[in-house]
This record gives sequence, C-alpha cells and structure tokens, in this order.
Amino acid sequence: TNIFFCVSYIVGLLVGTLDVVLDSSARVAPYRILYQTPDSLVYWIIAHGTSRKEITEHWEWLEHNMLQTLSIFENENDITTFVKGKVQGIIAEYNKNHDVKEDDDTDKFKEASAKFGKMFGMPEEEKLVNYYSCSYWKGKVPRQGWLYLSINHLCFYSYLLGKEVKLVVRWADMTQLEKSHVFSVFLNISETFKLAEQLANIAMRQLLDNKGFEQDQESASFRDLDARAKSERYRALFRLPKDEKLDGHTDCTLWTPFNKMHILGQMFVSTNYICFTSKEETLCSLIIPLREVTIVEKADSSNVLPSPLSISTKNRKTFLFANLKDRDFLVQRISDFLQQTTSKIYLESELTGSLSSSDHEVGIIDFYILNIVTVLQHLMKFFALPSQAKEFMKEQAWKNHSAEYGQGVCMYRTEKTKELVLKGIPESMRGDLWLLFSGAINEMATHPGYYEDLVEKSMGKYNLATEEIERDLHRSLPEHPAFQNEMGIAALRRVLTAYAFRNPNIGYCQAMNIVTSVLLLYAKEEEAFWLLVALCERMLPDYYNTRVVGALVDQGVFEELAREYVPQLYDCMQDLGVISTISLSWFLTLFLSVMPFESAVVVVDCFFYDGIKVIFQLALSVLHANIDHLLGCKDDGEAMTVLGRYLDSVTNKDSTLPPIPHLHSLLTDNGEPHPEVDIFKLVRSSYEKFGSIRADAIEQMRFKQRLRVIQTIEDTTKRNVVRRSNIDELEELYVLFKAEHLTSCYWGGSSNPTERHDPSLPYLEQYRIDVEQFKGLFNLLFPWANGAHSDPLAVRFFRLLDHNGDALINFREFISGLGVLCHGDLIEKLKLFYKMHVLPGESACASMPFSDVGKLSLGKPQKICVEQDN
Repeated sequence: TNIFFCVSYIVGLLVGTLDVVLDSSARVAPYRILYQTPDSLVYWIIAHGTSRKEITEHWEWLEHNMLQTLSIFENENDITTFVKGKVQGIIAEYNKNHDVKEDDDTDKFKEASAKFGKMFGMPEEEKLVNYYSCSYWKGKVPRQGWLYLSINHLCFYSYLLGKEVKLVVRWADMTQLEKSHVFSVFLNISETFKLAEQLANIAMRQLLDNKGFEQDQESASFRDLDARAKSERYRALFRLPKDEKLDGHTDCTLWTPFNKMHILGQMFVSTNYICFTSKEETLCSLIIPLREVTIVEKADSSNVLPSPLSISTKNRKTFLFANLKDRDFLVQRISDFLQQTTSKIYLESELTGSLSSSDHEVGIIDFYILNIVTVLQHLMKFFALPSQAKEFMKEQAWKNHSAEYGQGVCMYRTEKTKELVLKGIPESMRGDLWLLFSGAINEMATHPGYYEDLVEKSMGKYNLATEEIERDLHRSLPEHPAFQNEMGIAALRRVLTAYAFRNPNIGYCQAMNIVTSVLLLYAKEEEAFWLLVALCERMLPDYYNTRVVGALVDQGVFEELAREYVPQLYDCMQDLGVISTISLSWFLTLFLSVMPFESAVVVVDCFFYDGIKVIFQLALSVLHANIDHLLGCKDDGEAMTVLGRYLDSVTNKDSTLPPIPHLHSLLTDNGEPHPEVDIFKLVRSSYEKFGSIRADAIEQMRFKQRLRVIQTIEDTTKRNVVRRSNIDELEELYVLFKAEHLTSCYWGGSSNPTERHDPSLPYLEQYRIDVEQFKGLFNLLFPWANGAHSDPLAVRFFRLLDHNGDALINFREFISGLGVLCHGDLIEKLKLFYKMHVLPGESACASMPFSDVGKLSLGKPQKICVEQDN
C-alpha cells in the first residue's frame, strides 16, 4: 500500500472553512488573541473568549504579565519560544491545580475515538492516536473528511453531499509512505507525516519482533509516541543504553575551559545522564553519567553568567552551565534523579568496589612517574622503527588531549577528538576508546557481574546457536596467532555463547564471529561482550538476525546514496548487480573481511566514533576511486575483481603489527596488484567528499528502505507458501490467515504473540492461530456451517487439525483440512466429518448428531472471494 501526503495552502483555506460549516462538532470562539512571528504564516492561539469582555480581560492580563518582558529578547524566534513556553506553562499549571485531564482525555477526543470505533468497526483495544482534517484525492475531486491514525491502522472517512468514502489500511501492509498528492492535510502537515512514519515504523518493528505488540499497545497516545521518538534520537546522539528515557531538554551555555568560551547549545536530562551538545555541530559534546556526579548546585548569577548551574564529579571536575530557563525546577529534577542513582550505587557498592576512582585516576606524583617510565620505554622504540615512533607520537597526542579535554566518559568531545580518531587510535588505547565512544562503558559500569552470570548459565547448554558458533569458531581470523590456540578460541566461544543467551532473538549470525574476534584482540572478555551488545543492539540494529534485515535496509540506503553521489556509476553498477553483493560483506563485517586487518581496524576506530555514516562514506569513496575501471567492466565478476584488488592494496604504514593475510586476499586471482592506497588518506578523503551525509538523513532513508525490505520478505514468504501447494486461491487464504494472526496480536488472544509467530520455522509454519481466531475464519470461509452448531463444529475441526496438541495451528495444518473440505470428493468429506464426530474428550453440550454433520458436508464447496479494495 502506498500512502502519500501533501499540503495545499489556498485550497486548504477553502475546504477548511467548508469543514467547519459541514461538521457540527467544529466550534470556533468568536474572540481570539493570536500570536504571529513576523515573516511567518503560522498563528498561535494565545487566548480565546466567548464575549468582548472576556477577551479584554485576557488582553489586560497579557499586558501586565508578559508584554513588558518581551523587550529583553534580541530576536523574534526567542520571543516566540518564550511566549509559547509561558502560555503552555500557565495551561499546565491551571490543569494541575484544577485537576483537569490531559488533552487526549477531553470530551472532544473521546467523541472522536468513539466515532472512529463505530465507523470502522474497531474494538476498544484499537487506540486512536490522533486525527486530522484533510482531503482524500481520488481522481480529480478531493473528498473532504477526517484522517484517523490509530496504533495499527490508517483510516479515512468522508460523508459529503450524500456520498460516503471509507478507507482502512493496516500499517503492517505499508510499502511506501511519502509526501505527495493523495492526502491533503491543511494544518500540521509535518506533524501528521511524522506521526504516520512513526506508526508505520512501529508496525515494521512488530513484524520483526513480536514483543513489540504488547509494548506498543501500552504506549499508544500521541504524547507517548512523541516522547518515545525524542528518547530514540537522544539515545542515538549520545550512544546511551536502549532503555534510557529522555526527561527533558533546554537551551543553555556550557563553559569550556580548554578554549575559555561559553558555548551555546542544549542540555538533555534523563534518568541516569546529563548530556550537552553545541548548536554548531561537532563543536563540543559532553556526557555526564549521574553515577559520576557528586554535587549539583546553583552558582551566583551575574550579567555575564545568568542562572548558572555547577555540576561536580568524582574525578574532581566541575562543569558550569548557564543561561538556564527555570533553573530551580531543573536543579530539583536532577537532584531527584541523582538521589535514585545514589541509592542504586549504594546497593551495588560491594560489586562495584573494584571500579573505584583509584582505578581510574592517577595521583599527581604517580602521573609524573608513569610519564617518565612511558617516555623511557618509548624512546627505545623511537629509534628502532618509524612505525613505532609514529605509534609513540599518537600515544603522546592522546595523553595531551586527555590533559586538556579530560579523560573517561566525561571527556569534552570536540573537533580535535575527531581529528585524533581519523589519524588512528594507538594500539594500546584502542580497547578503552572503543568502549568510550560506543557507549559500551556505560552498560558495563551499570551491570557488574552480568557477563560472568551469563557465562555460567550458558555453560554446557546446547541449541542451534551454539552449534553454529562451534562450526564457525575456527573460521574467525584463523590467520591471527591469537586464534591459533585454545585460549583464544575459548574466549571467543564464551563471548558469542553469552550473547546468544542474552538475546535469543538474534542468537548467532555469521559475521558476528569475525567482528567479535577483532574486539577480543583489543579488549578484555567482558569489555568485548559489551562492545558486541552495543554493535548488535544499537549501532547496527537488526544486522545480525536470521534475515539480516538491517544490512538489507542499509544496502538500500547505500544504493540511494550511490545514485546521489556517484550518478555516473550508478546505472552501470545496477546493471552488473554489484552494489547489493559488495554492500552486504562490507557492512556486516565493517570491512574486516575485505581489507587487510591493520587497515580495517582504522575503519572500526572511526565507526565507533562517528557511527554508520563512516561505513557509507568509505564505501562511496571506494566506488569513486574506481569509477573508470568499473565503467569498463563487462560483468559482475570483473567488477568484484577490480574492487577486491583495490581493497587488498589498502595499507597502514603506521601499524606496528606484522602483516596478517586475510581471507579475501587469499581468494583473489594472481592478476597485477593495485598500487598501494594509504588507509588514512582514504578515510580523510571519504570525509572530504562525502562528510556532508548526516545521521538524521540516514535514519530517514532507513525508514523508507525498512518498509520495502520487510514487505519484500513478507511477499517472498507468501510466494513460497503459494508455490508449495496446488490449492486454488491459496494466496488469498494466506492473506486471510495472516490478517487473523495480526488481529489477535493487536487486540489480544488466548496466547502470546511470540508463540504465534516464529520466523525461523519453514514458511508454511511461521504464523499460527488459536481456536478463537480459527472460529472467525471458519465462519467466514464456510457460511453453510453457520447455525446452532457452528462453534462446536469449528472447535472440533480445530482439534482435528492441531496435530501436536499445542492449541495452535499453522498454515500447513490449516490448508490440509481446507483442501479436503473445498476440493475433496464426497467420501473424503464424510471421512473428515466422521473423524470430527468421534474425537475423544468432547463434552455433551458440544456434541451433535452425525446425521446433521453429514448433511452439512454435502453442501457445495464455497468459493473464496477476497476484495482488496478500500
């Protein structure tokens, strides 16, 4: 299903006015006070009244309490922000003091919810999220009506001049959602489209992970969904644990001692973190875990530093924020969260004792002694080999950076940090910095003992995941000395098995072994485990499930980017079918399987710092560097050889490691090698040419591609089901069966959604329904059976089809019985009904004379008709 939205301004005014006239529920106050920012077409309703006297009282209050304050602001946008915030605050305070319910519980919303349920036949469980006035363009004539967005459906209703138009579409059936011409939303076009995107995305997540059904039904209000979206962006921006929820954010300034400036930006506060990012991208960002905070206090205000807030941490650092609106409330909120965090830390004090500040801080005297020893050690290396000298210089640069910008999780992250990452992280610091930049350090710090418990619980347990892990253990960097002995193999086994038990939805997927092997080379076992968690669950979402959906989604994103950034090459690559082939191997292993090891780890450095955009940039750079050669290729094999030779030639002359051959180079032919390519120049070139690719743009493209990929997988499943049977109209039956399954997931059933869908099973067995769902299908497909004995007959038929007695039947079992009823001869039908009649264990009230059953069975097979219209 393709859904399109558009905004039309002039027509909107006309039809919007018509909407007020034609809809009796629309009421506009005769007197209103509106606020408009200059050069804007948007008016904000500040107050309204039913009489001139009432509106005059509102205006006098505004003059006395607000208008005088506006003169202190320097620009119109600040005034707009202040006015909106002030009015919303007054409304919220009034509602709180007068026990007024939230907007979505008002009579108007309740009325709309009731209309929605009645018009579209939806049960109470189908929660309405929001509704909008709009036009539905069918042909050349727009139909003015209402667009209803519920947690599982997009619906439209119009009744105009005696003609009714009704449209119902499941979000789970969406294949495309974009701004175009089908729906004209006159007000709040951005909000409408954004909400539609979010609901469609939730539906796709549900098809991937059945646990989402229960969670999403609980948070179905507009505010809940908006809060969820903001929390997701917040977690992605600062690489925070996936259960962290944003509490709020506010504009402020941060004093940065390294350049002695007050940097304008935003402070974000959540249950366990205080974060900051500058308005100017990459200028400065900061993450302060509340577990590190010791004091939060208000500092003295001044003209230079209004409303300052001071936050001190365990390592004796102080962070100074200023220009905070509603500082008192903010301090109280942070203090409440801090108290909760302190309680948690106190309960875990014995477990976390090993992570005390003495392990992370070095005294002044010890610091100088350590520096002297380090310098003496590296002076010996400096005069030995150029690569060792470069490694020493990198280490010194990072130590200088720590002295200036701080170290550990509370480090100021600036453009200088990024520059050091692009030059390559020193071997000795790589593991610690990977933990820091990925956010894995936070999850490890807050889950002491978790990894050891998982290892202990998973020892000696065997399942499909552990079998696959054992099969791949010796294929994981077999050329590296660390995995040529049992010690390295055992560590790899423990990490992979522990993760498979942590996340059975993923379990184990090929390519995880290669990535985890590299993590173990630079991090301890527990650290490697948490890095793997960060990769699989946050940084590369859905990459490592059974269907590698995330990698397929990013493959589609890469094709979009290739079309935009290397258009002269795109058509050629599409014809050869190379983009889809290369992107899977490049993305799944972060180039580790296609590039020399010492060069690929530099890519991993950048990935942990800057995220997936690095992989896209680098992939585009590789294509761009080989344009001429690729344009001359005649087939995909030749193109793969060109790219393989290029990647084999990527070198890291700064590396102190001995050259390690990799699998890809061992498989390439003996043709003439490509001239050497410096990895650092390649990475820098990727930032210069393609660094404009933004993370939020990637997420937008991922949403579009996720719709396509998941529906393609569903269509493939359906085609495989249809191909394996000779029953007529099987495709329509499968659609009905799946629809019944989804309906039970939306509105509840006698069994859990996770029990009814298992994508790891064969196609015919993935979806399952219980007896209540079967009754609905039975009555729909066999109207001749409707009557006094319909339910007992359906229950008996269900029991007969339920071969394993688990109170669920899959599609294979469903069509086995259907084939007899619809296409069997008279004798086969009689045999089937006799089996139903003699089923053991039926109560007397559920019984019926076999003669009646026989009469029912003589009816003609019913033709199944399914209309897939509005």
